[in-house]
This record gives sequence, C-alpha cells and structure tokens, in this order.
Amino acid sequence: MTSLHLPPQASLPEDWDVIVVGAGSAGVAAATAAARCGARTLLLDASPLPGGELISGISLLGCLSTRGEWIVGGVVTELLDRVKALGGYIGPVFDYRALHLVCFDTELMKIAVTGLLADAGVRTLMPAFVFGFAQDAQGASVRAVHKGAERWYRARVVIDCSGDGDVSVMAGAGYEQGGAGGVLQPPTLMYRVCGVESARLLDFVRQHPEHFGLGDYPGLGMDARACAEALHRQGLPKVLLRGTHGLLKDAIASGEMYPTSVLAIVPTSLARKEVSINSTQLAGVDGTRAESVSAALAPLMAQVKQGLDFLRRRLPGFEQAQLAAVAPRIGIRETRRILGDYVLSGEDILHARKRADGIAKGGHELDILGVKDHRHETIAQGGSYDIPLECLIPRGQTRLLMAGRCISSTREAQSSARVMGTCMATGQAAGTAAALCDASPGWDGDVRSVDRTALRRRLLADGAILEGTH
Repeated sequence: MTSLHLPPQASLPEDWDVIVVGAGSAGVAAATAAARCGARTLLLDASPLPGGELISGISLLGCLSTRGEWIVGGVVTELLDRVKALGGYIGPVFDYRALHLVCFDTELMKIAVTGLLADAGVRTLMPAFVFGFAQDAQGASVRAVHKGAERWYRARVVIDCSGDGDVSVMAGAGYEQGGAGGVLQPPTLMYRVCGVESARLLDFVRQHPEHFGLGDYPGLGMDARACAEALHRQGLPKVLLRGTHGLLKDAIASGEMYPTSVLAIVPTSLARKEVSINSTQLAGVDGTRAESVSAALAPLMAQVKQGLDFLRRRLPGFEQAQLAAVAPRIGIRETRRILGDYVLSGEDILHARKRADGIAKGGHELDILGVKDHRHETIAQGGSYDIPLECLIPRGQTRLLMAGRCISSTREAQSSARVMGTCMATGQAAGTAAALCDASPGWDGDVRSVDRTALRRRLLADGAILEGTH
C-alpha cells in the first residue's frame, strides 16, 4: 500500500489583509472576492467543509427575481460554471408560484466550492471556532481555537459572515433578534431522496393542483390549474405542498405528519432521480445558543423519517424512494440582525427600491415562515431592490464589515435578504470593499472611507449585477 504525504508546511501566519469569519455562501463569496482583488485572505469556519447551506441540499434562491431576471452575478456565476463543468448543473427552475430557483447537485457543489477558494488563493482554517475580537489603530484581530492551537489572527479588515453576527456582537455592535416577543423562524434539517419518478409526481400535480402552492404571483396571469399544466411541461420536480390546505393539511391534522407550514421538493440530481426536501420545522429554537440547536437535532431527525414515510405513502413517484443524505447541519433562517449605518426596510424590498450607490441586489419575496403559518409577499412587479454598503457596516465599528443574513435590516427585509443568492451578492461586495480599503494608500482605517465609485466599478468588472433590472 502506497502512503501519500503532504509536503511540510510553514506555520499559518498570524497577520493577514482580510479575515473572513464564516464559510457559508456569504463567506465563500467574500473571501473569493477579497483574494481576487489581491488581499491576503484567511477564511475561518467551525464546520469541517466550506459551503454552509450550499452543501446542505437546498437550492440557490435570490439569483433571479420573480419575473425571471438574473439579479446576482460575479462569484456566484463562476461557482455555477464550476458545477456545470462537473456535470451537476440543473439550472433555473420556476415553481409556478413565485420563485425561480437555481438547482444543482449538492455533492458536486462541495467540489466546486473547495476548488473556487483554492484557485482564488484563499487560505482556509477549518474547523476553527472564533470566540474573541479586538481592535486598535493598526488593525482588527479574531481569537480562534482549532486543532493544535489557540491563537489571535490579525487583519486590516475583518468580515463577519457568521450568519448570527457573532463577530459583530463580540465587537460590541447592537442588534435585534426575531419578531414580537423574540419569536424566530423555525430551523430546518434538509434531506435528500433518490429514486423519485418525476413524471408520476408531475402527473399528480396536474391532476390535483388543489394540493399544491401555485400561482401566487399575480403577474403570471394564470390560475392554479394553468400553473400545474406549465409545471408539468417544464418537466422538473419543483413542487410545494402547504400545511394550510390539501394533502399536507390533512396529514398534519391526522397526525401522519408533523406540524409544518411547507413541504418543498427540489431537483438535485437528474441522473440519480434525486430531490431535496425542505420541510422539517421546529418552533422555539434559538440558533445563537448551542444547547437550543443541539436539543433540536433529535426531533428534526425524527421528522426526516416521518416525512419520508409520508412521501412514500401519499405522493405518486415516491413509492420506491430511498433516503440519500441528511444535511450535515441544521439550517438556521433567523437569529440576530446587526444594526448598521442603514437599516434595510420592508418598504425597500416590497417597493423594489433602487439606489445609485447600490452594491448588491435582492429579489426574493418577503418570506417569514412559522410552523403553522407562512407570510409571503412578492416584490413589486416581480422585481428587485438595491442594498447599500451602509447595510454591511455595523454601527460604531471601523474595521469590521458584515455580509449574509445578519446584515442590517428589519425582520421583513431580512426574510428576503437571507437567501443564498443575496448572501453571495453582499459577500462579494464586502470582500471587494475590504480589499480596496487594504490596497488604498493612506487608508484611514475606517471602511466607510472606501471609494464607492471604485467599489461599484470593480464589482461590475467582476460580473456583479448592479443596474438594468426591474
């Protein structure tokens, strides 16, 4: 048996230009953008693999608006091109309700994410848990514990892509969390099922549209039956059952299914006849508390088994389906919203507000899930809204940026901006801004001083979409 050995490596440097904390979709985009701009970039995450929800089984939301326009480009485009080269790209799929999703093979996405970071020159440190932050006139530092060491790592700019705003809170930034009384959207444990006969499933949708979520966007000009016919013609298993009516409501009432507001089916591999299931939900889980998330694992895992049994019994096409994979982590929709220099509002998103200084776009609907209800409202004319850099700057901080679902926003706005397409757009903007600050001669140490014209110019040159959409 031949043994392979990695060549000896020097100890990881303590000093960097940019440090990114969190290797989910926002962090991957931030680190890639910063490194591509020439910054020596370190990416830390408590998980063993980069990607976050990109490798959980969920598809990319927020890359296209409800009317079908691409509103996010740049790093996300390159990532999807890598998946395509690996043979795992399915592409945009419309659910004939209100959403265009970009679907792909979850396993091949793992290869694509890792290759993207490596080729950009990003140094990764995983698993590494960040538990401290400090700042002085020369830079900002994060304290991390990982295999072999507990160390401080220093950079000129730190980007908080932790999802929960952990670094920003360590730095003393203010935040809001949840809705009235602190209520939070429930988390979900994604799982994937193979051996699904899509033709039988889509035949059933066409015959019984009353069981499914269809035709929410008025701009479609189609009733549920017409949407079911169009979904059948599309030929891909993107299907939504709602807990408030039809088949799923009856199953919940009888105890056959656990309480949940949705059961969403999304294609992940045509070759394996595989779909992902977004349905498990549990109320009262606080994603900022380890004991709360840990206590949720067993009941959510039990829901995976219960949900699969329901699918086999009740949905044509799932009779011979087998469990293919369960996500490596519980997916958290909502925790802290860090208070920044500007707070993105529900009016901003619902009215599709544009800004001359926008550095990213969002287009996902207002989307607040509960175990028993689901508030969703489409953006005006199925369009998109602009996000300013001020949403990425925590109040009172100078060397700290943020990206992803913890950006400065109201609860309504966060329910739209939390999806991965928008997270990658804000991540690319934050990474680019940090690198431009680092490269600027005489930079004063405050991220607010970044040249906004140069930032937008660089983002556009790197493929970001900032203009020309509804």
